[in-house]
Amino acid sequence: MSEQRTRPVVYAVWLIFASVVGWFAAFQLIMEKITKLENPDAVSNCYVSVMIQCDVNLNSWQGEVFGFPNPILGVTLWMAPLVVGVALLAGARFPRWFWLAFGAGVTFAFGFVIWLIGQSLYASNLGVLCPWCMATWSVTIPTFFATMLHLTRNGTFSRNEKVRERANRLMPWVPLATILAYAFIILLVQLRGLDLLGEVIGMIF
Repeated sequence: MSEQRTRPVVYAVWLIFASVVGWFAAFQLIMEKITKLENPDAVSNCYVSVMIQCDVNLNSWQGEVFGFPNPILGVTLWMAPLVVGVALLAGARFPRWFWLAFGAGVTFAFGFVIWLIGQSLYASNLGVLCPWCMATWSVTIPTFFATMLHLTRNGTFSRNEKVRERANRLMPWVPLATILAYAFIILLVQLRGLDLLGEVIGMIF
C-alpha cells in the first residue's frame, strides 16, 4: 500500500475534524479559566452538576501539570494534526522522520489523556468529569488508533508489504475500537460511582 498511489482522504478529514473539536474544547477551557480569574464566584458554562464540571479540574495541580494550564497545550498542539490533515488532502507527502515525530506527538497526547482520565476518576482531589476535557478525550483516542494504523500502512513502522496491507485492512475497524474504548471508560465511571456511593453509605451507617 503506497502512500504515493493512495491519498488517505478519510484519515486526513478525520485529522481536520478532530483538530477543530479538540482546539475548540481547549479554547473553551481557557475562557473558563480566564472567567474564574476575573470573577472567582462566577458559575462556569460547563457546570452541569457537582460531578460534571470544569472548575475542580482547572483549579487542580493536574490541570496545570507542566506549570501552565493544560488547555494552552491543546490550543497549541491541535494545530499540528490540522495542518497535517489539510496537507494530506492537498496531496503532500512527508518523509519518515516527520511521520515518526507526528506519531510520537499523538502517542504523547494519548498517554496524557489516559493519565488525565485516571486522575479524574481516582485522584482524591478530583473525582469529577470535565465536559470539555471529555470532548478532547473523545477525539484523541480515535486519532491515536487511526494514526498508528496509518503509520504502519504508509511504511513508517514497517516496509513489509503484508504488514502494511493488514494495517490498511484494519483501518475501517477504528470506529469499533473507539466505541469499545468509550465503553470501557464508561464502565470505569460506573464502577467508580459505585465505589463512591459505597463510601458515602459507609460513612452514614
